[in-house]
Amino acid sequence: MNDISKKKNYYKIGTELRKYLKRYSREFDLPISYSDLNHYENSVSLYDKAGKDTLWETVFYTQTEMEEINNSLCYVYALLKTEGDMTVMEHLYVNRIDYCPFGNSKPFRIRITNKFNDNYDYFYVKTADASRIYGLELEHILSPNRISYIVDGSTIIEEHIAGIPGDVFIKDWLDTDITLNRTRLAKEFVKFNERCFVRLLGDMRSYNYVIDVTPDFDDVQYRIKAIDFDQQTYEGRKTMYLPQYFKDNNPIVEFCSNFLNTETIRQYQKEERTMIANRVKVSRYRLKDLGDCMENDTISTPEKIDQLKHELAEHFDEPAFLDCKNMGEILKTRLYILIYANKQVFTA
Repeated sequence: MNDISKKKNYYKIGTELRKYLKRYSREFDLPISYSDLNHYENSVSLYDKAGKDTLWETVFYTQTEMEEINNSLCYVYALLKTEGDMTVMEHLYVNRIDYCPFGNSKPFRIRITNKFNDNYDYFYVKTADASRIYGLELEHILSPNRISYIVDGSTIIEEHIAGIPGDVFIKDWLDTDITLNRTRLAKEFVKFNERCFVRLLGDMRSYNYVIDVTPDFDDVQYRIKAIDFDQQTYEGRKTMYLPQYFKDNNPIVEFCSNFLNTETIRQYQKEERTMIANRVKVSRYRLKDLGDCMENDTISTPEKIDQLKHELAEHFDEPAFLDCKNMGEILKTRLYILIYANKQVFTA
């Protein structure tokens, strides 16, 4: 089983990655930064509906500061949703600002509320980290999920990814929901496991992804979505990029083995690899630009790079990994193997 005992190193956004963000309209001038939100006066613990401590804190600012913060954050939300058009956002206000002192990014969570009907939405303000940005971009390019975020200097704004947190789903739904379609959920976990391994996204413990449940015309469909991208091509151990090896996910892994046989698992893995290969072809120019940035960037340690390239070389019986000098080259080789394998099938 995987175990992460140390926090990941923080990596600043380099010059090449900054150019990439501007080229693909990910960088904007923001009226507020992460450091601005750090100047709160006090805070109180935030509890959920059952009275359990969420480990988040609701923070408070002076009345003078809050008026400016409200206007700035509403504009940031407009940038995420309407490219900054405030004419349809005048009825929104900041209902609450929460802060999480744990984890790598220590995010602020902003709740934006519609004053006409009390409907609300969330977005997050975090310290920008190069690993996280690479993770967000690869999720946007290679997964079935589209990602919206904005960067300005050392601040990153991320939209809320809706779904039931994986740890909550395992605890409250997995064994008690009589409507749960376990076979479809098992299928999605196999596909999610494959997506993470293909694009080398690590640390998918159960609280780092959500499960989106969508009613279909005769049943329900499931989509597992990553919500934490800090461990993009950072770890050295191959198993860190396979959610099945995290103890938190054991209950799902167990019922995958109960509801799916080996042949079916291989089918779902192949389906997911083919879909990713198709996305690579469609977005090959953008992916190349991103890959070029990664190859000229530092997002891991020499020890982890050396360990990962040797483990992947052994796993795939592919000596090309041994020539890789950084995580960008390792990821490019991993994707090359994916494309090459699919070409072999298509031309056989």
